Amino acid sequence: MKSTFYKLTLNAALFLSVLLVFTSCSKSLEKKAVTADASADLSSAKRSSTPNIILIMADDFGYEIPASTGGETYTTPNLDFMVANGMRFSRFSPHPDGPPSRLALFTGKYCFRNWVEFGFLPPTEKSIGNLLHDANYQTCFVGKWQFDGGDTSIRNHGFDKYRVFMPFNPDANNGNDQFTRRYKNPYLYENGQYLSDAFVEGKYSEDLFFDYASAFIDSNRNKPFFLAYSNSLIQKPWSPTPDNPDFASWNPAVDDVARADPKYLGDMVSYIDKTIGKIITKVQQAGLMNNTIIIFTSDNGTNKRLSSQYKGQTVQGGKGSTIEKNLRVPLFVYSPALVAPNVEDTSLVDMTDFLPTFAEIAKVSKPTTWGTLDGVTFYDNMKSAISARKQRTNSYCYWPRDYQREPNISFIWDYTYKLYDSVNGGGFYNIRLDPSELNPIPNNQLTSTEKSIKKSYSKILSDRLNGK
Repeated sequence: MKSTFYKLTLNAALFLSVLLVFTSCSKSLEKKAVTADASADLSSAKRSSTPNIILIMADDFGYEIPASTGGETYTTPNLDFMVANGMRFSRFSPHPDGPPSRLALFTGKYCFRNWVEFGFLPPTEKSIGNLLHDANYQTCFVGKWQFDGGDTSIRNHGFDKYRVFMPFNPDANNGNDQFTRRYKNPYLYENGQYLSDAFVEGKYSEDLFFDYASAFIDSNRNKPFFLAYSNSLIQKPWSPTPDNPDFASWNPAVDDVARADPKYLGDMVSYIDKTIGKIITKVQQAGLMNNTIIIFTSDNGTNKRLSSQYKGQTVQGGKGSTIEKNLRVPLFVYSPALVAPNVEDTSLVDMTDFLPTFAEIAKVSKPTTWGTLDGVTFYDNMKSAISARKQRTNSYCYWPRDYQREPNISFIWDYTYKLYDSVNGGGFYNIRLDPSELNPIPNNQLTSTEKSIKKSYSKILSDRLNGK
């Protein structure tokens, strides 16, 4: 067999590899919710091996929602496809709320280092957009920006192309439209100006985002690209999607405020799931599936007003909660050429880890002139089928709550223990035995090992509150 194989011409070998990829992708997708008329994957012949990166971030989408992780209320066939054919990080935790989560993700820094105010990415900060742009990636941001600064900020932070919602701080720029025109007749911004009312009339923001993302993918088939796809779904206002008959008569100027109803949440979950399927299909049709990494996650947990069935129990939304089990959100990675199917990785991962991970994917060094970066790469975990690999010994969160007129809060946790800062009670918990954090361990009941851990974590919390 070997001697025969090595006699194949280069062209024949390439044809055989393309045929195998085509057949494998088509068969797997036929069995799942995602379907595609897959074209041959020619990425290895036409371009460098540096993978494309598509980061999809949902809004207020907790771990209890996808069916593949135990959710029983909603139907999520395309997310389930990602899990069955990729890797899920079951110990991933963002911040309790979106603005600090997004800042930590984009800069690779804990928020005590660079938080200024709600919805603000400092002009002096570098982002994952800058990282990948400087690594010769074509870059695009679609969806919820929420970093203020409009065109200047988006471009200065590394994005060549964009179509966004909330380009400015809502307090400073027609804030009402930031909430009543999130979905139908959306208030979207592109190339330094808002799309006309005539253009968006009767349209749905997520469809307009996908159309823009799809065109970006088409225009970069032979170049490495980074697409940041920041969904508005499933955040309020809860409203009908185009797949619901109520959509036609829905008046967002009135109904988004007066009639927003959690009954539409199932439609919204289905719509974001459908959009994820369309993205996967698009990548496959473009012939890029063998050289693309698709990541799905969320900025924080589900709204507290919502409850869902999860593994036989009723689970309340965890947004705004610091309890470890409420912090968790999905982190799914799908890349058939790089990631083994149906693998759970239990490593600790947090929002600061995306920047060094993307640096490693892009084959560039982690920046050394951007100030202290807190993240740890999880790219090697993606490439390994060994789910027990753990890189972080602990994770940390600093949640500035000035925009909520509440005291700031910080905490640190590992696979077993969690400690809050002294300003917020200094509670020390065994989160493995007490995941709801109901019973802090009294000092007089600590083992010698627990005393040592608590002392070490107390110093870390104190140092970080002092800017170290």
